[in-house]
Amino acid sequence: MKICCESLDYQFDLPERPERVICLVSAATEALYAMGLGHRVVGVSRYCGRYIRDLNKPVAGDYLRIDKQRFAELDPDLVLVTTGLQRKLGLKLAGRGLPVYALPLPNSFYGILENNVVLGALLNEIRAGRELSLRMEAEAAAIRARSPLTRPRVYVELWFGRHMRSIGGLTYINDLVSIAGGDAIFADKRQGYFIPEFEEVVTKRPDVFLVFSEEAYPVDPLDLIEQRRWKEALSVRIVESTVQRGQNLIQEGPSIVETASWLQAQLHP
Repeated sequence: MKICCESLDYQFDLPERPERVICLVSAATEALYAMGLGHRVVGVSRYCGRYIRDLNKPVAGDYLRIDKQRFAELDPDLVLVTTGLQRKLGLKLAGRGLPVYALPLPNSFYGILENNVVLGALLNEIRAGRELSLRMEAEAAAIRARSPLTRPRVYVELWFGRHMRSIGGLTYINDLVSIAGGDAIFADKRQGYFIPEFEEVVTKRPDVFLVFSEEAYPVDPLDLIEQRRWKEALSVRIVESTVQRGQNLIQEGPSIVETASWLQAQLHP
């Protein structure tokens, strides 16, 4: 079957039933396992083990590079990457003639559900993809339904290594906060990720400072508040997100509903 990946402007031949999938997107790996298709995954990124218990698959690369020897040994009939920063890797793999497909970086919770359907279709298991999306949608609705009427205003700050960003309305993280019963203070911005003006944060009067950082580059929220002189201007409750499954703001796999449940408990203690 001829497959066209529009984000890479690339066509390739895909077997009727792909059996050797290298997945360099932890969310997609998590989704495939949730669909019961983990046995068809032969290689993963070094981040996938965070979200799947006892994952015993060869590591074939990470977000920006691959292990060429491992790729040759695994001989994949489908390679999964995403857009955003990983698109460059997808283009390189396409240039080498590999069967690579880049899933869109989701702009909303519904984008995550759509990616599940696309994954199912790529593996010729479209019903499994749709069923996973229906389960996630029902779980998210149940979490939303039990949120208290009072909704805290939430300032979200993400640290990708040494790089800081906040979120606007064009990202699934905005939906995550909403499902959990909060309102992101920049939800009306027509952006996904941006560097905020700290003075504007103060004018928005958030109730919660929700911050994500990685283990290799830990961030001290109290120190950030001190540096920005927010201590006198704001009275915020700090909530810290990590790479742990069910507490990770930037993981858009099926465990996002676990994160929504955890976040709800933090926003409404």
